[in-house]
Amino acid sequence: MGTVGISFGSPTSGAGFDVSTTVAQIVGNLQNVETPWKTQLTSLEAQDTTISSLGTMFSNLSNDMSSLTDLEGIMAEKTGSSSDTNVVQITSATASAIAGTHTVEVTNLAATSSGYLAAVTSNSATLTGSVTLQAGSGKAQTFAITSADNTLSTLASTINASGVGITASLLTDSSGSRLSLVSSTSGALGNIAVSANSIGAAGQILGYTGTAGATGVASTGTLAGIETAGDTLSGSISIQVGTGAATTIAVGTSSNTLATLAAAITNAALGVTASVVTANGVSSLSLLSTATGTAGNLTVSSSIADTKASTLAYTNTTTGKDANITVDGSNLTSASNTVANLIPGITLQLLAPSSSGEQVQVVIGNDNTNVESTVNQFVSDYNSLISAMNTQDGNTTSGTPEPLFGSPTLSLLQQQLLGGLNIQNPNGALDPIATNAGTVLSGSINIAVGTGNTQKFVVGTGTNDPATNTYYTGSASGYNTLSGLAAAINAANSPTSVVYTDAGTTSTTAPDSGTLTASSSSVLSGSVSIAVGSGTTENIVFGSQPSTGAASGTLYTATSNMTLSGLATFIQSANLGVTAAAVTTTGTTTLTLTSATDDTAGALTVSSSILAAGLGVTASVQTTGTESSLALLSQTAGSTGAISTTSSIVATSDAVMSYSGTNGTDATTATAATYATGTITGIPSAGDTLSGSLTIEAGTGATTEFDLSSLTTPTLTGLSNAINNAKIGITASIVTSNGTSSLSLVSQTAGTAGNLTAVSTLLDTTNASSKTLNYTNSSDIDSLTGLGISVNNDGSITFDASTLDSTLNTDYSSVVGFFQNVDSWGQNFSTMLTNAGTSSKSGILSLASSSNSNIESTLNADISKENTYISAQQVSLTAELNSANEIMQELPSQLNGVNELYSAITGYNQQTNG
Repeated sequence: MGTVGISFGSPTSGAGFDVSTTVAQIVGNLQNVETPWKTQLTSLEAQDTTISSLGTMFSNLSNDMSSLTDLEGIMAEKTGSSSDTNVVQITSATASAIAGTHTVEVTNLAATSSGYLAAVTSNSATLTGSVTLQAGSGKAQTFAITSADNTLSTLASTINASGVGITASLLTDSSGSRLSLVSSTSGALGNIAVSANSIGAAGQILGYTGTAGATGVASTGTLAGIETAGDTLSGSISIQVGTGAATTIAVGTSSNTLATLAAAITNAALGVTASVVTANGVSSLSLLSTATGTAGNLTVSSSIADTKASTLAYTNTTTGKDANITVDGSNLTSASNTVANLIPGITLQLLAPSSSGEQVQVVIGNDNTNVESTVNQFVSDYNSLISAMNTQDGNTTSGTPEPLFGSPTLSLLQQQLLGGLNIQNPNGALDPIATNAGTVLSGSINIAVGTGNTQKFVVGTGTNDPATNTYYTGSASGYNTLSGLAAAINAANSPTSVVYTDAGTTSTTAPDSGTLTASSSSVLSGSVSIAVGSGTTENIVFGSQPSTGAASGTLYTATSNMTLSGLATFIQSANLGVTAAAVTTTGTTTLTLTSATDDTAGALTVSSSILAAGLGVTASVQTTGTESSLALLSQTAGSTGAISTTSSIVATSDAVMSYSGTNGTDATTATAATYATGTITGIPSAGDTLSGSLTIEAGTGATTEFDLSSLTTPTLTGLSNAINNAKIGITASIVTSNGTSSLSLVSQTAGTAGNLTAVSTLLDTTNASSKTLNYTNSSDIDSLTGLGISVNNDGSITFDASTLDSTLNTDYSSVVGFFQNVDSWGQNFSTMLTNAGTSSKSGILSLASSSNSNIESTLNADISKENTYISAQQVSLTAELNSANEIMQELPSQLNGVNELYSAITGYNQQTNG
């Protein structure tokens, strides 16, 4: 720490010194100790900002992956189209819909039952009587008019609140108001039945219904009937004949009954004859045009009302009926024109009957556009993240290192992302089996890649025979497990040497010869050299000739000749003095080389370094939770590397014995405490031989493990005795019910303090079950390149949308499997993002942020402590320096006093007579 000097000036001047400046200099010097702390804080805060930004980018990427890995997400969405949207429209397509084309023909639309009561002049007209309503097979209800419920409005409200299954509403126009009834159930099962109708009201409107004229037929019509022909009427009626003018006839005192109104209309000479018609106790006014055909058509508007109360008749306007449609040749019905799941997952809206013979094509497709858009967004967000991380590897614009420059966090993130991109996607897997069930395998599995030969893998001992494509797991430890099966498959996947066998036939009468043998489908690599006699040695290499750097004396087969048959064809055309003939039997090809020259001059010298590719499939055991499965991965991308598998592998497992329990409860004022209990899954017999272990504890007591292999009697009974003898605060007993024995555990301590904790890995080895492990193909895509995504040198990725579009159109299910199946690339990459970002407490960025936070807390605490110390020093220094300053300012006067005293003393001694 530096020192601060105080400038006093002339000590005797009385001016003193600047206390504030001096204290500020000292405090500033003390604060220098905080500088490196604050510098480190600034650096950490810059890292926090960068970590937060990267965390957001990881979150964006995780959201993109969630859309692709969600079983009901973007990959499940469907699109639909109709060839005639005037007849059928697709309103929705759920995840359960399957892509395909369907033929739909609409015979008729569904109809909803409806009708109305006769109109009255006012919606406030007083009603009387009652009516019984019923919708379909529902319960019939009677609605009686009361003094508090006696208008159309209140009747509608009562019906709507009743739950009768009918919606009532009030319809009002210039001619009056009427009660409309519509069934709540569409189709034939919702038909409205109106019975015992005695609803009456004064002012019933006598509405008009009529028919048009035709050739030789006159137009006719009728007003609504009334119960008494002599009732007094009110209102008016407008009548038009053909294209003539409309005439209005008002009800007057001399024409206020049906009969007098009929006379008034007839006498008006309108070309209309009116009369009163009575039938079934109901009288109505009938109108007849005097002219036939359309020239005599009647157009009538009536506001005639019966002033006397009369029954409001119900008119059925629409009879409910079901829609009739044909889907893919099947005749179907629907009570509604909105038809769901006749085509699974699809909702259709029927709009009109099909034209005669018309068949509407309904096409359901996968939503490729949205999938491609989501993948494109994933690529964009990934590249943004990579760019941001790459930026941290350099300096800022001011030349200082970026916040995470050289940080192990950054390096680890980069490794995680690149590793995640390169994860290979399994093509399929066997059904999972429990990892702790003592499972053993038997049987066999057949595997073929593309159009290659089928390879058979048998669980057990035998001699591997490549000629018959048969392989065995052997008898070493674990041979009959998933790991043993995987090892056998991977061993067959290794390339094998194709050895040349000399027939030893050099003589003067027979040419020299020899053979090469390999699987007929094996893809070959490496080379073979051939020399005839003392001639030049020709080296034949499998593959294409390089554009530059081809070795002298070396021949290349080209990629079209990568099998023994192809090699034979190549040698025959190369004129090497050797004939080559390939013969294939039972999946094996034998290539025979024969010298064209007898005797030693034609002796063949053949050296083979040919390798025959193996199965082309790698196997691995994938474990998720308590289950494991055998996953297969083709080494050839795309459909040419598709794996075909037939499994007859049988897994035999010991019965798993799980634990379940109930916690105890503490005592209350109303109830006593209860004891914690638990049960080990029941088995057929308490004497069954068990394996595994049971770990238990009661409350905060010691944890005790009971290993069945250490028990003299490894049975449920033996385990019960061992627990009781251990005296660990738990009572064990055997409970037998319905032929099943289980182990009951009871805590000896009441309440929550005696709660039981147990972990069971017990297996009933006497009681086992077996199941065949079927193989499920999940995807023919093993890496991102199958989706058109490639990795660049800087870690960014490039997306070719046309490649993904082609794959989606030809193999959509493989794209789904690539993202969504267990242990798929999508699931693994999503897990990696979680383990790297901030969404998990144990994520790389989360841990880095937490570490920074802890250091920042320590530094801030140190700074705060130092500031407290400095503040106290500042107060103390100020007080001390103020005191010193006061002393210096008083020195002149004190010196003057001394001088005066000295002068006085000196003067007294100088006076001789004093």
